[in-house]
Amino acid sequence: MNFVTLMLLCGGVLIVAYFTYGKYLERRLKIDSSRQTPAHTLYDGKEYIPTKTPVLIGHHFTTIAGGGPITGPIAAIVFGWLPAVIWIIVGSIFVGGTHDYASLQASVRHKAKSIGEVIKEYMGRRGQLMFLSFAIATLILIIGVFVILVANTFVSFPGAATASLLFIAVAMVFGLLVNQVRMNLVLATILGSIAMVGSIWFGLNFPIELSATAWSFILIIYAYFASVLPVWLLLQPRDYLNSFMLYFLIGGAFLGLLIARPTIQMPAFTGFYNSELGFLFPILFITIACGAISGFHSLVSSGTTSKQLDNEKNGRFVTYGSMLLEAFVAIIAIGSVAYLTMGEFSALMAQYNDPISVFSLGIGEFMNTWGLPVQAGITFTALAASAFLMTTLDSATRLMRYTVSELGESIHVKLLTNKHFATVAGLIGATALALSGTWQTVWPLFGAANQMLGALALLAVTMWLVKTKSKALFVIIPMIFMFIVTTSALLVMLYSNFMAQNYLLSVICFILFVMCVFLGIEGARSASNRDKPTDSTNLNA
Repeated sequence: MNFVTLMLLCGGVLIVAYFTYGKYLERRLKIDSSRQTPAHTLYDGKEYIPTKTPVLIGHHFTTIAGGGPITGPIAAIVFGWLPAVIWIIVGSIFVGGTHDYASLQASVRHKAKSIGEVIKEYMGRRGQLMFLSFAIATLILIIGVFVILVANTFVSFPGAATASLLFIAVAMVFGLLVNQVRMNLVLATILGSIAMVGSIWFGLNFPIELSATAWSFILIIYAYFASVLPVWLLLQPRDYLNSFMLYFLIGGAFLGLLIARPTIQMPAFTGFYNSELGFLFPILFITIACGAISGFHSLVSSGTTSKQLDNEKNGRFVTYGSMLLEAFVAIIAIGSVAYLTMGEFSALMAQYNDPISVFSLGIGEFMNTWGLPVQAGITFTALAASAFLMTTLDSATRLMRYTVSELGESIHVKLLTNKHFATVAGLIGATALALSGTWQTVWPLFGAANQMLGALALLAVTMWLVKTKSKALFVIIPMIFMFIVTTSALLVMLYSNFMAQNYLLSVICFILFVMCVFLGIEGARSASNRDKPTDSTNLNA
């Protein structure tokens, strides 16, 4: 089968879904463009800022995309390309897209508060504490695994490392020009884009070669500053500028695949069991997180995006549109390796030990078909992929700071509300994780925790809808499915890690499983109590 046929078919389905199921979600969530968003009502110039849609989608898309839509599909392709493609398409349209869009609107209707605050309102303080603890654990796993992936990419492609460091400086200058000097956005974008091209050239000619450990420490330091500096100075401009590079990557890879027209060599289906990953159910559904559904997206939607949303009507484009675009990136990631035989794929994975590097090699070869030199294409792809990873890394650190602070406020521990302490406290755990494990050992646990976080976010949205006497079936069905998948996965990993004498991971799996069960019981109890009064957060308010 030719991959172009598959890619165009998937792209067509995603476009149709945006204009049909996306509109359906809009009606279910009762979007009102005349209702002011918290970015206006709570404007403070630091966190709550009405943001132009192109800038906001640049921040949101680059933050949620991360390396997940690349790493997960490539890792899961050992089951064959067909199960991965089906889960990506169905999951992104009916589960992940719904999750992201509904989480955003739930936050916006609650003064841009986090999903934890939504749970507190409808399930009580105990439920909030459990959710916040779960979210912090998940964010530490996210930061840890993404530090590993970025460090490995920088070791494999030192030119990308140099360019990435220069991008940070370019982004900060861009942020100052736009937000302090008030330079026209278009002019600043042109200048920023030129500076980014210069950074890539400089990176190709002056690569920085360091060990993975050294890069891990540098990335942790970067994450700290990304968390505590004003959002307009580093986080927002870096994400915005990176989005153009990512759009170019998607466009360049799409064009390269169209010209190359690679034939799929990998089998469509290899079986229900893989000796390395385990059984297809539930492992496939936690290995492919971003690209189908990711609980981390709910933290982004309710953490930074809801505080910057200019108008409710833009929410579908920013969140649901980003989720479907991410799914398309996941399809391209499959194309980057599906032209190989399973033997060739296994050999490359053994050589590079990193899906991002294998993805870069494949896309670099395809972009050569329209004239980009192979090495430049590989380095650019690695750079763009690392940019994906770093935007998730910095945003996850900032979201962890928010979450730790929220926990501190809830339990009345003032020290936890200090932004520097909250950031460092979380980074210590992430650093230990990054230095002690490989992406293969951490990824499955990250996937299970991340997907369970998605189920819990859907639970919070369900509580909001049920309590406001609104139709909630469109979130209840994906919520139940994700609960079944992730609790099953945690039990499987609990058993496998215990048998492999990985007792620490076994304990973590057990704790996460107990917390999930508890929150599920709390949600069911709360949902059965329909008499609790609602306030201004009513869906129709």
